[in-house]
Amino acid sequence: MKKITDIKGSFKLHNGVNMPYFGLGVYLSKNDHEVVDAVQWALDAGYRHIDTASIYKNEEGVGKAIRRSSIPRKDIFVVSKVWNSDQGYESTLKAFDESLNRLELDYLDLYLIHWPVTGKYIETWKALEKLYKEKRIRAIGVSNFMQHHLENLMNNSEIKPMVNQMEFHPHLVQQDLIDFCNQNEIQYEAWSPMMQGKIFELSILDDLAKKYHKTVAQIVLRWNLQKGVITIPKSAKQHRIISNADLFDFELSKEDVNYIDSLDKNERTGPDPDNFNF
Repeated sequence: MKKITDIKGSFKLHNGVNMPYFGLGVYLSKNDHEVVDAVQWALDAGYRHIDTASIYKNEEGVGKAIRRSSIPRKDIFVVSKVWNSDQGYESTLKAFDESLNRLELDYLDLYLIHWPVTGKYIETWKALEKLYKEKRIRAIGVSNFMQHHLENLMNNSEIKPMVNQMEFHPHLVQQDLIDFCNQNEIQYEAWSPMMQGKIFELSILDDLAKKYHKTVAQIVLRWNLQKGVITIPKSAKQHRIISNADLFDFELSKEDVNYIDSLDKNERTGPDPDNFNF
């Protein structure tokens, strides 16, 4: 198991960059005081990893909160993603510049291909490789890539992805994909770790919450980390942002990690990467 210490702890990517294993997702947070407040609350609570995307339409607010913070820029791991309609070599370079301008930052810590658009993601990746070599991004990766997408990408590129951000929760474990990523030094990361709120309907997790004197959310997020999976729970509420990060004073037993694994149903709350309407 990778070492989990505190909210500022990190996992090392294959290029040597340390990526904080716990962060804030800002999907659906409005590009006004809502996202600015959420990012500021998260940074105040010790978060050092903020995940946005061009399609979230809130990069300006994220950038504003980062600039207002007393935390030095170099200590905040900022992630964005290139959207499907911007994929392709030249259009990705342009989309990256536009994201950076909206964020008003000089560089990104991680830039991801948001979805594997057939016929385009190889060229998109070549653009990410160029930006990486120019040191405009500290790490590059993908999101929603299944094993066959990763194999195709690695067979047609110079640099293998450092990260694969996937839907990941007790009903969608995809252990074979996690194993493949681990074998290839591709860091696995979770989006929608709370199943878009549906984990709270799983009464089966209530017993574990009682056993560890924690919330269901804290149990699931701790399970993410103990699986070696980076996690970025989304919230715009201050108390939830603080509560989600209260994960570092307990450890799930191996049996309980395996028990949560056993809840897997290969059930998605989001789109299927193999059948997504790009």
